[in-house]
Amino acid sequence: MTSLLLIPLDDTVVFPTMDVTLPVDVGTEERVLLVPKHGSEFAAVGTIAEVGDSVRIPGGGRAVQLSGVSRGKLGAAHTDALGRLMVDVTEVEDETPVDGRTRDLEREYRAVVEELLELRGDDGRVAAFVRAITEPGVLADTTGYAPDLTYAQKVDILETLDVTERLEKALRLQRDRLTELSVRRRIRDDVQSGAEKQQREYFLRKQMESIQRELGEDAGSVSEEYRTKIDDAGMPDDVSEHALKELARLERQGEQSGESSMIRTYLDWLIAVPWSKRSEDQLDPVHAREVLDADHAGLEDVKDRITEYLAVAKLRRDRGIESDDKRSGAILTLIGPPGTGKTSIGESIARATGREFVRMSLGGVRDEAEIRGHRRTYIGAMPGRLVRALRDAKTMNPVIMLDEVDKVGADWRGDPSAALLEVLDPAQNHSFRDHYLDVELDLSQVLFIATANVTETIPGPLLDRMEVIRFDGYTVEEKVAIGRNYLFPRQRERNGLREDEVTVSDDILRTIVQEYTREAGVRNLERELGTVLRKTATNIASAKVEAPVAVELETVRDALGRQKFFQDAAMRTAVPGVATGLAVTGVGGDVLFIEATRMKGKEGLVLTGQLGDVMKESARIALSYVRGHAEELGIAEDAFEDREFHVHVPAGAIPKDGPSAGVTMVTAMASLLSGRPVRHTVGMTGEVTLQGRVLPIGGLKQKVLAAHAAGLTDVILPERNRGDLDDVPADVREKMAFHPAMSIDEVLAVALEPGRVGPDSRVKVAA
Repeated sequence: MTSLLLIPLDDTVVFPTMDVTLPVDVGTEERVLLVPKHGSEFAAVGTIAEVGDSVRIPGGGRAVQLSGVSRGKLGAAHTDALGRLMVDVTEVEDETPVDGRTRDLEREYRAVVEELLELRGDDGRVAAFVRAITEPGVLADTTGYAPDLTYAQKVDILETLDVTERLEKALRLQRDRLTELSVRRRIRDDVQSGAEKQQREYFLRKQMESIQRELGEDAGSVSEEYRTKIDDAGMPDDVSEHALKELARLERQGEQSGESSMIRTYLDWLIAVPWSKRSEDQLDPVHAREVLDADHAGLEDVKDRITEYLAVAKLRRDRGIESDDKRSGAILTLIGPPGTGKTSIGESIARATGREFVRMSLGGVRDEAEIRGHRRTYIGAMPGRLVRALRDAKTMNPVIMLDEVDKVGADWRGDPSAALLEVLDPAQNHSFRDHYLDVELDLSQVLFIATANVTETIPGPLLDRMEVIRFDGYTVEEKVAIGRNYLFPRQRERNGLREDEVTVSDDILRTIVQEYTREAGVRNLERELGTVLRKTATNIASAKVEAPVAVELETVRDALGRQKFFQDAAMRTAVPGVATGLAVTGVGGDVLFIEATRMKGKEGLVLTGQLGDVMKESARIALSYVRGHAEELGIAEDAFEDREFHVHVPAGAIPKDGPSAGVTMVTAMASLLSGRPVRHTVGMTGEVTLQGRVLPIGGLKQKVLAAHAAGLTDVILPERNRGDLDDVPADVREKMAFHPAMSIDEVLAVALEPGRVGPDSRVKVAA
């Protein structure tokens, strides 16, 4: 008799030869006793197990591997010096009988188990495992793997010490399981082989009634359960009345009706809507601003709008201003390039207001039913995404982010953007009607936040219902601050590094921003920082360097390779015929070099570079203007005779279009024909008319930020866009000069170098 540490197993039985992993502390014990326990009662026999290796389990805890060895009869219990429960154990080894009866039982047991496995669809591996067992005691213990046995049956097998008797009990249990499965198989075969419909319905009905009686779920209890849930759901009166009508239909038709499952599914969805549940708003503008400032750098317009929304709500609540007008829901639309923080700010707004947050990605959605839901007459009908969002949020006033609203499609299944009109219209969304539920939902308390990259693909009526806040991108210094305060710490943690192990200076961050990323947002910046830190983590883990490590320029070059972006405006515009334009794309502002040349041929114009219709028209207007004002521009009279002109915008594989390249194309043409190069520090934007008037454009802030990132110091812009300069960050305005222009003459006066450059005096460009 030995004394072993007692480990109780709640409603679980471990047999000898079984291996288990348990989150228990066994100290230095080499063997323990696993005893099944039900309530406060312990089994009389346990399993002696050897302690194996310690392993880590999900959640960060530790567990030990235990291997069952033999049975052990429990004796007296006591506690050791550490206060642990110990028990005296008599180890019982299986004595292998040699009589013929035991051998017969073994053969019959294997046959029954193999037939069971065949009915269950075993692939042969388990049957081979059973056939390989030679000891009758171990063979009987395989019954413990059966999932259909009860706890009491497994304990009975464990407590049976006589091998022959244990094998008899195991065989009896397996026979019962085989009989049950055989009956099920025979019934299924009978039904599938074409049993009479009346007999089949009678059998299924009786079987259903029997199951319901066993579970206490007869028709009366189901109806009462639904009635209770409807009463507790806090539905509006009209919705509750509608739900009770559906419940009455369910009671009339009975559980046997084919429509009953559809009604029950409908009632389940109706109950799942959190009709009376609302988050308590934290209407503290100061706290909200602190949260937004802590989570995001910049984005002052967005933060101001959220703060204003909370301030107004706080005043209305504190001053008891109540109104029946529900048209107060805020529908904010954040429009800007990818990586500028549009999606992530939704979570910050939810945290600042104390609301639940749900994100709905609308990119590629083409079915109107995704928004409004399917009508209940369709097979597989479901509510729309808004109902599902409310169910997931468990409140009626969450923050719902409608991500990528500019990428909503439309086809023969309907136009989802049309369905969004009712959702996002404060005058209508207090009575939104989902096709599946067919009852009114009040969405006026939901704070909707939509995101998009561009406004051009958003339908006009939908855009009209949105309060647009533009994300125009970040300056270099803002990116450095975001990288230092947000991206670098996050990537450092993701790569397993501690704060005192690696540091980075602002100069290195600025180098990465300027030489390896050229984007409006910071997504690529975070990706590049992750690459640098992975390289650093690898060096530390392989003992190539010792912490602490300061990220140097050599580390950046080693991780990211050669410099990817260059400020090459001086080289590109060194010859006449090349002008630097500013444009807005789906990923933010960008710098475009528009090139013009001429050659012998018929008078005509060749355009390349995947130009859209608007830019093609701008090129034709530019050529016509230059030809019409050749004398004023100092261009020879015969410069256009028997000459063909070619205008090209590099990066030809990328489609380009928009009404802001007119002045750039005129400047490129005038530079080509006058022999005066364009100043390499100048970028320009604006559309031009045939009379030479400079028309206003959009996206000035994004274009100025792109010009600043490209190293340009002068920006020519339309005079009517002068007021938009207030949106440009002050530090950028201080470093750049702006030249508002009313006519093309003013543009050329600033853009072109003085004097004419002849063939022999071209500016030489270093290779």
